[in-house]
This record gives sequence, structure tokens and C-alpha cells, in this order.
Amino acid sequence: MSQNSMENLRNVALVGPYGSGKTTLLESLLWVTGKVTRKGSIKEGNTVGDASPEARARAMGVEVNVASLNWDDLALTILDCPGSIEFAQETYNALVGAGSAVVVCEADVSRVLTLAPLFKFLDDWEIPHLVFINKMDRAKNSFLEILQALKTISSRPLVPQQYPIHQGDDLIGYIDLVTEQAYHYHPQSPADPVPLPPELEEEEHLTRQEMLEALAEFDDHLLEELLEDIAPPQAEIEKDLKWELGADLIVPVLLGVADQDYGVRPLLEILKREAPAPSLTAERRGLTMTEADEPIVQVLKTYFTSQGGKLSLVRVWQGMLQEGGLLNGVRPGGIYRLFGQQQQPITQAQVGEVVALGRLEGIQTGDTLSSQTGIEPLPQAAILEPVYAQAILAENRRDEVKLSAALAKLVEEDPALRWGQEPETKEVVLWGQGEIHLQVALDRLRRKYNLPLQAHDPQTPYKETIRQSGKVHGRYKHQTGGHGAFGDVYLALEPLERGAGFRFEETIVGGVVPKQYIPGVEMGVREFLAKGPLGFPVVDIAVTLTDGSYHSVDSSEQAFKQAARLAMTEGMPQCQPLLLEPILSVNIATPSEFTAKVLQLVSGHRGQILGYEPRSDWKAWDQVSAYLPQAEMQTFIVELRSLSMGVGTFTWQYDHLQEVPEKLTQSVLAGQANGNGKA
Repeated sequence: MSQNSMENLRNVALVGPYGSGKTTLLESLLWVTGKVTRKGSIKEGNTVGDASPEARARAMGVEVNVASLNWDDLALTILDCPGSIEFAQETYNALVGAGSAVVVCEADVSRVLTLAPLFKFLDDWEIPHLVFINKMDRAKNSFLEILQALKTISSRPLVPQQYPIHQGDDLIGYIDLVTEQAYHYHPQSPADPVPLPPELEEEEHLTRQEMLEALAEFDDHLLEELLEDIAPPQAEIEKDLKWELGADLIVPVLLGVADQDYGVRPLLEILKREAPAPSLTAERRGLTMTEADEPIVQVLKTYFTSQGGKLSLVRVWQGMLQEGGLLNGVRPGGIYRLFGQQQQPITQAQVGEVVALGRLEGIQTGDTLSSQTGIEPLPQAAILEPVYAQAILAENRRDEVKLSAALAKLVEEDPALRWGQEPETKEVVLWGQGEIHLQVALDRLRRKYNLPLQAHDPQTPYKETIRQSGKVHGRYKHQTGGHGAFGDVYLALEPLERGAGFRFEETIVGGVVPKQYIPGVEMGVREFLAKGPLGFPVVDIAVTLTDGSYHSVDSSEQAFKQAARLAMTEGMPQCQPLLLEPILSVNIATPSEFTAKVLQLVSGHRGQILGYEPRSDWKAWDQVSAYLPQAEMQTFIVELRSLSMGVGTFTWQYDHLQEVPEKLTQSVLAGQANGNGKA
């Protein structure tokens, strides 16, 4: 590929909230460019994007979908990213390798806040992006109102490049603010140029002036022209738009109706003219763009397909990727250009392309690969902390042997998932970003690995301790003929401060319990502490062996262990057992307008509010610190997102144990008696 053709490559991510119309926009782009002869629809379940059974079943994106197309001399690879916050990890991983992004949003001011985390990621990573305001035929607000709302969540200036033309409530066209040419839309056809409507001349002039003033912030020559009231030439405006977008200094704003193909052709023209070429993206990563260099690629996504096994979606950052070459010592099992679920084998991939590599065993999403050693790994998106969990169990016990291998592949495909066996409850727990996220994971396990699972809320790892001290005697005597068994102990039980754990001591004098039997006493106590009288592990207790007796023939370490267990069984209930629950330290991030509701939510979950403050480096966001009982956390993320338009989130870590309120204790113990271990 020549340098000129390399500069005509574009890798573009389609991003935006769930329901904004990204997949519909992709179908329109494919149809307009002739890549498909018939547009698919989400309702009919025949789109190129969102093609997996899990996506089709929910009519929503659950993983990155890729489609490559050509338009004039533009080679465009589109990464259609999920919109749900529960699948944000997929979107962030893909954006790391994209040259630019199209942020698709609805024409509704009330929904703008759902874009805030996405804009923050794009701004932090300095990824050039433009906005496509979709569904303008159903706009709930004026274009200028939407534009003003978008400005509140962007750290970059928003620059309108188009202005809508309405006839009554109907959207009939747009004005190109660069050329000041008006156009009327036509279904399934390019828009026609028409005279500028006189009634829009003033609004068009003011909006265009806003665009020029935003561009002039970064161009002194343009600023001089504006100050001297000189009309800048079209070529100069287009040059500024291209440079400032490529440098991530501005965010151009376009509009349209994807399901009617309105605004789609202008979007393609702007991507070709203004979106940065791969060389600029590589330069931002400190890489070169010549084919003579050794290849460097980065894994953006891992797939496990039913037929072809493992596929790794990669961005070629440097050099030429040839079939049969080694990457990190591994030889890929083929190079493929993707189009939805279809794979087209190719023999080489040019610098700047996004392609899939087959069977890269041992390679993970985010890894940097090269044919040479000692290269510096490229930055990768941070893995999101889990906020929702389900305990899982194979429906068929014979499937338990393959559960670990299947879960390992599942996590490799989706790094936002985690799993492990909880040491205290012995449950296998799957962690993720929300209820739908885990439902999709379970569906994949059933479909791909024939592994149907049952899922339920995880048990809370309650503990118990004692309120008061006590002394107890335990004697174990057993005679079966021949040598018997005899052990006799006196124990003192004492509560310890929270977090002290368990302490065993002995104050034996005169050898009333021989030293060789004392370890058996401690062993018996420890075995009992695994499940106290309330049914939970015992903590924060000191046990002291104070006295006892032995038989010269019948005593043994095992007998003293049994005596200690008998003493603990009798003595613990006398010391007023107390139920403890784990308390988590939680940091909640929320837009400031919802902070009061978040505080109420914390209080409603028996939480203790520690304070709140502005969230560092986030405009109009707060961070709330609190202690929350782990037993209250299962639905917390669902409720938090419900009251914060889906954008609230939290991180957590275990902090301490705390006494369970008496009323709740009875509920927990009743659940324990019924065998479910839940409150």
C-alpha cells in the first residue's frame, strides 16, 4: 500500500448510549456505500452489527462488531461499540485502537448526561471525535438547545458544521455551515442543493459565526480575518477543521436521521475529509507509519467463535503484517478482514488497518505484539472494577469438571468479567458490570460450551463472635475394649476487639495436660470455630487452656481434640453469641444533581455516610464515601444507575466486621435454618 493510499485509511468507532441508533447508522453507512444491497433492521434481527444471538435476543449491542467498506478512494473500518454502560469495557478497549470516533446521540437534552463517561474517556485519551445527533426527525429540543447541553459534558469546544431545516415539525434538510449551501433530504437518495431559506439566514449566520470563532481559537490568521470582517475562504475553513479535529482540539457536530439515511452521506464526506489518517494516530502513540518497520499490533478484542476458535481483533500500528510471521513468538493461524460475523482471509494487513488474527494462544486483550523483542507495551484501557455478582452452579454435576476452562475463556473474551471460589461460602461467584452483563455471560456459556448454569445471589459471609467471657469444662471418655480414649480440659473464653481474629493460649502448670496433647486442644478449638452455634465461622475470640487431666494409658492428642470440641460446643452458647456482617468501604461517583438521592440511597441500605466532595477532574460530579453492609450491595448498582440515568458507579473494598442489628439477626438465622444462608 502506498503512502497516499495509507492516508485514505480510516478506523472509526461508533459509540454512544444504548438506543441512540449506532447499529442503524452502521446499516445506513453500509447501504449508502453499496456494501449491502438491503438494509437490515434490529427489529428483524438481520443487521451486520449486533449479530450474536445474545445481542439479537436483547436488541442491543453486547460486544464490538466490525465492518470494513470502501467509498470512493476511502477504506473505512467501522467498530460498532455497545452502548450499555454494562458493556463499556468493550467500548473502551476498542477506542484505544480507533483513529477517531463518531459519538451518536439522540436529539433529547434529557439524555445528554448519559454521554458524560464516554466524553470523559475520549477527552482523557485524546481521541479525536465528532458528534452525530441522530433521530432529528423526533427532536424533543431545538438544535441549539441540544448543542448547549452537549457543551456541559465536553472539555473540548463543540463546533456545529450543520444547521437543520424544518418545515413545521418535519425535518426536511440541513445547511452546510462551511459552504453556506442548503440541502433538502430525499429518502434513499443524496440530498439536493436548494436556496438558503430566508427565514433561517440570521440563525445560520450566528451559528456559522460560532463555528468560525471556535476555529479561530487555534488559528491566529483566521482570528485576524474575523476581526477585520474578512470572509475566510472555504479551503481555509476545511483545513482548520481537519487539523483541529485531528489534534483533538474541537468536536464537530453533525445531524441526521440514520434510519432514513439523512445526513449519512455528509458524514462519510466529513470522515474522508476531516477525520485523522492513521499516521496521526500512530504519531500520538510515538510510532512510525512506514512499511519497512517491524510490525507492531495491539489486541483490541478477543472472540471465541463456534467454528474457527479464537480470533484476536488487532490494530496494526506499525509495519506490514504478513501471513506466517511471528508475533511475540506465536504464529497466527491466519489474517482476516471482518464484516460482522463473516471472515475474509487475506495474506497481509497494512499499517493502520484493523484486522483479526486466528489462534493467538496465550495472547490477551490489550497486549502489544511484535516480531521483535523488547518493545514498550502500548497503553491499554484500565479494567473496570466489578459491581455485581452471581453465584453459579452447573445444572449437571458432570459439567463441573469443564466449568473452570469455560470460565477462563469467557473472561479472556470479556475482561470485565471475573470469577473465583469464595473461600468462606465455597460458592463459585461470577462478577461483572451488571445484571444484563452476567445474563449475557451465562447465555454464552450455554451456547458456546454447552454448559447450562444455575445462578443466584451470593451468600453473605457472616461471622460470629461472643459478647462476654466464660469458663467451660469438656471431658471426652470412650471405652471400646482394650485401650480407651480420655481427654479432660478446662477452657476460658474471652471476646477480643474487632479484627483481632483468634488467639489460643495455655496456662497449664504441673503437667496436668502433657505438652504433647496441647496441640490437639488447639486443633479441636479451631475445628469448632469453623462453624459456631449460630452456624457461621467464629472470629475475634481468645481461648485459654487453664486446666485439665489425663490418663497415662488412654489419653491421646485425638482425645484432647475431642474434649476441646465438646467444651467449645457447650461453652460458646453461654457467652452470648453475636452475629457479625462484613462492612465495605464504598466510593460512589455520581453527577452532582443526583448526590442528594445517592445519600438517601446509602441511608436506605443501612449505610454510614462518611462524606462527599467534588470528584477530581470531573466537571459537576461528586464522590460520596460511605460504609455499606455487604448484605445490602447486591441490588445497589441497579438502584444507583436507576436514579442517576445509568451513569453512577462505585468502587469498593472490604473494611471491617460489624454487629448485625437484632431484628435482622433473627431474619438471617431463620434463613440459615431454612438452608439458604440469606437474610
